[in-house]
Amino acid sequence: MSNNDNSTTTVSTRRDALKYGGTLVTGSVLAGCSELVGQGDPTQQADGSGSYEACIEPVGCLSLEEVPETWMAINGPWADMAVALGQREGFEPAGFYAPAYFFDRVGVSMPSDVRSPLSNGWDKELFYELDPDVILCDPTYLHGTGFDSSWDESDTQELEDTVAPFFGNNIVRRREFHTYELPSLYEAFDRLADLFQERERYEAFARVHDGMQTEIRSRLPGPSDRPEVGLVNFGSVPREGTFHPMTTEGEGVEMKTYRDLDVESTFSADQGELDYESMLEVDPEILIVHGGVRLTDDTGEYSASKFREQFIDPMEADSVGSQLTAVRDGNVYPGPHFQQGPIVNLFQTELTARVLYPDEFGEFDPETFPDVPDEERLFDRQRVANIIEGEFEQ
Repeated sequence: MSNNDNSTTTVSTRRDALKYGGTLVTGSVLAGCSELVGQGDPTQQADGSGSYEACIEPVGCLSLEEVPETWMAINGPWADMAVALGQREGFEPAGFYAPAYFFDRVGVSMPSDVRSPLSNGWDKELFYELDPDVILCDPTYLHGTGFDSSWDESDTQELEDTVAPFFGNNIVRRREFHTYELPSLYEAFDRLADLFQERERYEAFARVHDGMQTEIRSRLPGPSDRPEVGLVNFGSVPREGTFHPMTTEGEGVEMKTYRDLDVESTFSADQGELDYESMLEVDPEILIVHGGVRLTDDTGEYSASKFREQFIDPMEADSVGSQLTAVRDGNVYPGPHFQQGPIVNLFQTELTARVLYPDEFGEFDPETFPDVPDEERLFDRQRVANIIEGEFEQ
């Protein structure tokens, strides 16, 4: 974004009803702005007007006169957060999201006609066509990822000037362009709550999350009783004997589920591509295919048969792969989707707890996932559904 000073500028949009003033700041300047988040009543400023601020790096602080009614979200965490804040009706879907079956379980019907903003590069016309009030995306993501070599900062600025302001941070993982603060999931969620003026919903969700985390920590086995876990990426191709190892050490929402369960991968970041022989040298007790939950059937439900066909069957058929402890003991499991927000994270944390500690949290059943017996659930689905609908009672 081209303006990097501390002044307040007017961000032009085609909606007269929504008037945005963006204070475009970075680094230590935003740190001071961030102190406003969650404090007092952001809808009432010193001048007594109804305008309010919402702040996040690298965007800075947006000054709004009305709450946005329609929104785009390029990445799953921001769509998930907005839906959790009761904003499903204004969703203009065009991005990369976690499977809809997670949302179905809390009474939210996600769009079936999700379009991709990438088609031989970023589809600029799609932004104009959907015409949202706000674009929930890190603006630097568009020109910083290299997904579109023809796209540069001026293209991003054009969308801000003529379509809508951006609000977001690439919280999935830290990329090369990401030289600024990377907030946690609930820090980003807190800031989006400011944008949509949904403080009560956010706080109610945070209570569900914190309660679940407290329950899990109280029941986790001691370090000596925890299994060795090997984490490989969904892009691994067992039929070809190629595996992409992962660690749980990187920043970002992508690894939150593992970190919250104190999971460390037996593989290291510098191992490069693995084959069956190198996998057997490490030979973890459990293998988790990160992103494995993305496999769905024709009805949109998780497909245990597709996961088995793509990952387990080829390992069992390989003369070396079949020697792996995890394969031999039937401990190859689907792992969390990396595009998780607060709703999906609840389900995926429960999933991973069951995969790792079935004696404590109940055994993972691939045929019924994401459904779990009532007595083994780690969070109340109905309570989450009620929060999304606007009922905040504990």
